[in-house]
Amino acid sequence: EVERSLRVLDGAIVVFCAVAGVQAQSETVWRQAEKYSVPKIAFVNKMDRTGADFFAVLKAIEEELGANAIPLQIPMGAEQAFKGIIDLLEMKAYLYEEDNYGEEVEIIDIPDEYKEIADKYRHIMVEKTASCNDALMEKYLKSPDSITKDELVVVLRVATIANRVVPVLCGTALKNKGVQQLLDAVNMLLPSPLDLPAVKGISPDEPDKALERNPSTQEPFSALAFKIQTDPHMGKLIYVRAYSGFLNSGSYVLNAAKNKKERISRIFQMHANQRESVDTIFTGDIAAVVGLDYTKTGDTLCDIDNPVILEAMHFPAPVVSVSIKPQSRSDQDKLGRSLAKLMDEDPTFVTETDRETGETILSGMGELHLEIIVDRLKREFGVGVDVSQPKVAYRETITKSITEEGKYIKQSGGRGQYGHVVFEISPAESGKGLDFKDSIKGGAIPKTYMPSIEKGIIEAMHDGVYAGYPVVDVKVNLVDGSFHEVDSSDIAFRIAARKGFKSGFMKCEPVLLEPYMRLEVITPEEYVSSVTAHICSHRGKIQGMDNKGKQKVVVAEVPLSEMFGSATALRSLSSGRANSSMEFDKYQQVPSEITRKIVEERQKLKKEEEEE
Repeated sequence: EVERSLRVLDGAIVVFCAVAGVQAQSETVWRQAEKYSVPKIAFVNKMDRTGADFFAVLKAIEEELGANAIPLQIPMGAEQAFKGIIDLLEMKAYLYEEDNYGEEVEIIDIPDEYKEIADKYRHIMVEKTASCNDALMEKYLKSPDSITKDELVVVLRVATIANRVVPVLCGTALKNKGVQQLLDAVNMLLPSPLDLPAVKGISPDEPDKALERNPSTQEPFSALAFKIQTDPHMGKLIYVRAYSGFLNSGSYVLNAAKNKKERISRIFQMHANQRESVDTIFTGDIAAVVGLDYTKTGDTLCDIDNPVILEAMHFPAPVVSVSIKPQSRSDQDKLGRSLAKLMDEDPTFVTETDRETGETILSGMGELHLEIIVDRLKREFGVGVDVSQPKVAYRETITKSITEEGKYIKQSGGRGQYGHVVFEISPAESGKGLDFKDSIKGGAIPKTYMPSIEKGIIEAMHDGVYAGYPVVDVKVNLVDGSFHEVDSSDIAFRIAARKGFKSGFMKCEPVLLEPYMRLEVITPEEYVSSVTAHICSHRGKIQGMDNKGKQKVVVAEVPLSEMFGSATALRSLSSGRANSSMEFDKYQQVPSEITRKIVEERQKLKKEEEEE
C-alpha cells in the first residue's frame, strides 16, 4: 500500500510518535519515500503523552534517517503540560485552551521562560535554511536578524521540494493541536503538481523512444492506475493519478500497457470513506474511476491519439506460500471469484493451483500478509477455508555449463513427430530469469519453431527439475538441431526442448536458492545477547548493531525458512519489549545438507501422492 501510494504522491507528511521516535517501520517507509524522491514534512505527534520528547525525536530523525531536519516549531511544555507551539518563522506562540480540542487558540508573544530556547532553535533554523541558498547565506553572514519570514519560506520551499531538507513540526492530532499549522505548512512548503518536472514515459510502439508529459491541462491526457478496490455497491474502483491533460466522465481512454480501449463510466473524488461524483478531473488530481475492465495496478491510461506508457511500479516477488482448501462445495464456488478480486487489488499476492495435489496455493510477502488475505476471505467474502502451514518459495538454478541435446521422435503409422535441438545451458546473472538466445546458422531449424522451443524451456523451468521448484537465472543458447520436412511440428520441438533442458539441467550441478530477509530488531540492551543467539541459531548473520537511545538495533540477514513464528519468539525472549520488522532482501544458495533434506521430502511427498 505504501509503495504504490508513494509512487504517485507529490509530497508526504511523515508522522513520528513523540514517545517512540523513529521506529523500525518508520525507517522502511522513509527508505521507500527516498526511492521515489518524495519531498517530506515531519510531524512529531502525541506531544501530550507521558514520555514525549520533541528534541529527542528531532535528533533521531537527523541521526537515524540521515535527514537534514529543520525545526519550524518547538513545543511549549510536554506530556500533560503540553499547552502550545512556538512558531519559529513568526516568533509567535500558539496557546491552546486545555479542553477545546484545538479550536480555541490564542496567538501571543513568546513567554519569557521559552525565550532562550526559542532564540536558540530560531538561530538553528535560519542558519540551516540560509546554507541552502548563496544569496541568503550572504545576507545571513552580514546581518542574521534582518532575514524575513518570506525570504525563509521561499528558500525552504525550494529546498524541501529538492529533498535537501525536512521541515519538522509538532502537535497532538487527537486533540487537534498543531494540525492547522501542519496543513498550512503543506500549502507553504510541499510541491503543487506544477512545481514538479515533466513525467517520463516511453512510446508503446517504439520502446526505445522516450516521451515526456508536462503537468498542464493543454497536454494530452496521461494517468497511472495505482490502486484497485472492490466496492460492494460500485464494483471495481480504480484509483488513478492524472499527470497531464484532463479526463471527462463518459469518455474513452487507451490502456497503453494492454493496448485496449476503456470507457470511463463515472469519476469520483474520494474523501476517506465518502465519495463525491465529478464530471472532470485535471492534471495533478487523484480520483477513483468506474467502468474499466482490463486495467490493473501500474497500468497507464492515456489519450487514444497520443499513447504513452509511464514508468510502472515494481513489486517484489512473493516469498511465502500457504495452501488452502475450501470447507464446502459452496465455498469452492465462491473461492475463485473472491481470490480474483483480491489479486486485482494487491499485485504482491498471487494464487495458483497445484496441478499435482489440486490445492490452491496463496503466495505473499510474509506470514502477516497471508493471514490478512485469509481473514478477508472469511470476513468480507464469506468463504470458509482450511489453511496449511506456510511454505517457503524456493528456487532452483545451476552452477555449471553444459551442451545438451533434446530429441523427440515418434513414428506410429500416419504422420510422425520429429524435433531435435542442441543447446548450451549455463548460469545467468542473478535476477535474469531465462536468457534465451538463438544462434542457429544456415537454417538447421526454421525460425517458425523458435517460440515453441522457448515455450518448452519455460514449461520445464516453471515445473522445476531438481526438486519441483521454479528454475531461475539460466542462459540457454540454441546452437544446432535438425528438422523433418513432414514430421516436424511446434509440439515436437516443444517436447524436445523440454526433455533436453531437463536432462541438461541435472548435469549442471543444480542448487536450491532460498529467500533471505533483512531483519531489524529493536530491543532493550539487557536482551541483546538472547536476541543475537536466537538469530544465529536460525542460520542468521548479524550485520550490524547500533544504539538508539537506551535501546539497541540489531540488523541481520536471515533465511525465511527459519523465521516462521520468529516475531513471537523474539517478543517472549525480551518479555514483550523487542520489536522486529522483516523485508525481502535477496535469494541465496541453500546449504547442501538442508538441500538434501528438502529434495528427499519433496520426493517422499510426490511418492505418497502417486500412491493415493
